[in-house]
Amino acid sequence: MAQSIEPNIADLANGWLKSYKLPYKLEQESINTEIDKALDDYFSKNGGAGGNRPDAKLLLQDKNLHYYPILIEYKGYKDKLLKLDSNGQLENRTTKNEPNYKNINSFAVNGAVHYANAILHHTSFADIIAIGMTGYKDEAGNIQHQIGVYYVAKSNFGVGQKVGEFTDFSFLKKENFDAFMAQVKALSLTQEELDKLKEQREKEIDTSLVRLNNDIYQNEKGLGENDRVYLVAASIIATLGVPNKVPVLDKSELKSQTYLGGRDGDILMNRITAFLNEKELPQEKKDLIIRTLSNTLLTDNINKVENGESQLKRVFAKIIDDLGIYYKIGLTTDFTGKLFNEMYGWLGFTQDKLNDVVLTPSYIATLLVRLARVTKDSYVWDFAAGSAGLLVAAMNEMLNDAKNTLHSPEALMQKEIHIKAKQLLGLELLSSVYMLAILNMILMGDGSSNILNKDSLKDFDGNYGFGKTDSHFPADTFVLNPPYSASGNGMNFVEKALSMMQHGYAAIIIQNSAGSGKAKDYNKRILQKNTLLASIKMPIDLFIGKSSVQTSIYVFKVGEKHHPSQMVKFIDFSNDGYTRTNRKKASNNLKDTDRAKERYEELVNLVHFGKSKLNIFTETQYYENTIDPQNGADWNQTAPIDTTPTLQDFKKTVSDYLAWEVSNLLKQQGESPGK
Repeated sequence: MAQSIEPNIADLANGWLKSYKLPYKLEQESINTEIDKALDDYFSKNGGAGGNRPDAKLLLQDKNLHYYPILIEYKGYKDKLLKLDSNGQLENRTTKNEPNYKNINSFAVNGAVHYANAILHHTSFADIIAIGMTGYKDEAGNIQHQIGVYYVAKSNFGVGQKVGEFTDFSFLKKENFDAFMAQVKALSLTQEELDKLKEQREKEIDTSLVRLNNDIYQNEKGLGENDRVYLVAASIIATLGVPNKVPVLDKSELKSQTYLGGRDGDILMNRITAFLNEKELPQEKKDLIIRTLSNTLLTDNINKVENGESQLKRVFAKIIDDLGIYYKIGLTTDFTGKLFNEMYGWLGFTQDKLNDVVLTPSYIATLLVRLARVTKDSYVWDFAAGSAGLLVAAMNEMLNDAKNTLHSPEALMQKEIHIKAKQLLGLELLSSVYMLAILNMILMGDGSSNILNKDSLKDFDGNYGFGKTDSHFPADTFVLNPPYSASGNGMNFVEKALSMMQHGYAAIIIQNSAGSGKAKDYNKRILQKNTLLASIKMPIDLFIGKSSVQTSIYVFKVGEKHHPSQMVKFIDFSNDGYTRTNRKKASNNLKDTDRAKERYEELVNLVHFGKSKLNIFTETQYYENTIDPQNGADWNQTAPIDTTPTLQDFKKTVSDYLAWEVSNLLKQQGESPGK
């Protein structure tokens, strides 16, 4: 094994730092207790796994008085600067989406970026510089060193980006630091790169949710499924905070006292109440959230102290340690939907009930909002919102469109505020699911204003739920994944929503028997005022492990009666390019095995622009035909199979027959006497 020269590397680097005039607080001057505590929390949770601590840490300040943690890791071996995966990203996760401690401990940059994620997770810092340095002695005994400098931030989901090439640490000098930070801020990722990073992080979320739910399920007795939902919601809300107004709740503040008002549940509820007050939610909604969470957080059992700790504090710590990094880095995903679907894997529902509570996968939610032509100016509503996954997808699409089309920072900021406060509306009847929807939109920062705990069929009048409550919500986009046990498989929701719209588009995913007779009366009434544009047969295993129904997506143009001559696009999307499994211990149950992303893109283009966009799909998978608006049961058509024999068919048949005749003759000759 090569001899380590780590002390020599550290001496070289420390010599540089001592010779520079740095814009920083020295470590011996108590660099920052927040950073030290974050590292303590991390190593306490992981039992020392993942190394010891950064070899050096600084806190530098730029001209705008912003502080940036600088973490430095030394490795004294050749070729131990960094380890990348096949995508060119630091390989800090295993194929099971768990920390790759072998690489973290062995490679300098991998270790520094790993520590930076601990800072990102456990502190308010959103921008960190991770530096790795290594080297070896050449034949003359001179140190040959290498340096890797990475930017770790919310903007790159904590995965990290290489800043540039450096041969020493002089970029940290006071006169150079502002230029260096300008270089850092100029780093950009393409949408494709962001999508890959987001996908990578989302797989990690799935792994963390499985681990967390399994832990609570097995080790925390007395907590029902709703309790777990509310505990996650409460813990996350309490640790979001409001800058300069409501501090983030740290687990050290939960003292597990037993007197009324000082229990862990009391402390948690006080912080949640302060947070909700700053969010200026309607009093009715705020009271509902507080009342719902209090029913779990203030019970005697969860606040009972054993071995110096309450169950509430223990579960709170598990939730924050396992999930905190993902909502701190600002992932725009249906975070609580993932949690909800994972939790329902442990519950003993009947199949019908299970079909009703399964939430839409994020990539299907994105498909629906794209099929419904969502833009920055859309007004989107969902009459069975679940965890608000479809509204999260719609918000993402709207915000992306705003970023791509508005080039004034002020105009963009105002538009983002307007989108979140005024352009989204969702209704959810089940109180436990409603809490998830509220949490989801709060995490998105914050579109929760018009998430209503109402029966959309009986109690909703079409008006805003907050602010302009006497004004009609001007919906021009409708997205839906209804409870399939509802009347007409859920087409009653579609009829109600479309009847309250004047124009626009709608995209729904529903049990496909709704289009072949189960909902024909609803369908006939719907087509009196709306046009069916497309019918898409989805994969049978779309909800594998959670539901076992065949689904279809129906796309409508709102406000125009369906003409009998209107051509409808029938698309067989049974093969969407993904392979799905239902293995509990699998690291990834969804794999792109046949150009899935390209197929989804082509599907959207086919619905919007027609047959000219055929590329991957065949003409047997894309079929245009009319429907009878007075039928209501002819929405699931397939391309007809031509059974007329061709000349080739005739030739093959004759050839096969002659071959059979010859074979028989040869057999007869072989069996004749004398042979």
